[in-house]
Amino acid sequence: MNPIRSPRLLPWSGPDGKPCYLIGDGTGRLSRLADQIETVQIGLARQVLERAHGTLSDPAANADELHTLARHLTDALRDALLIAECRAVPHGPVPS
Repeated sequence: MNPIRSPRLLPWSGPDGKPCYLIGDGTGRLSRLADQIETVQIGLARQVLERAHGTLSDPAANADELHTLARHLTDALRDALLIAECRAVPHGPVPS
């Protein structure tokens, strides 16, 4: 039998925008779903970073492209920080 661990911060928020926590042993359906979502978020962050290298090395990149890139990088960084917080990396709460 797996011991119950401390509450896990999930990689999504509730309908009111507040953080969601899961209390369990880390083996249930919601834990697996959270793991899958985190894997997708990390994969998307890698894709955005790869695209950023290309966009930033292109001298013809315009302001709209750079703005869109900055927005996507911000989203990916927020997700990565949330995953770090979910995995209990102690650096304070993730800003909204």
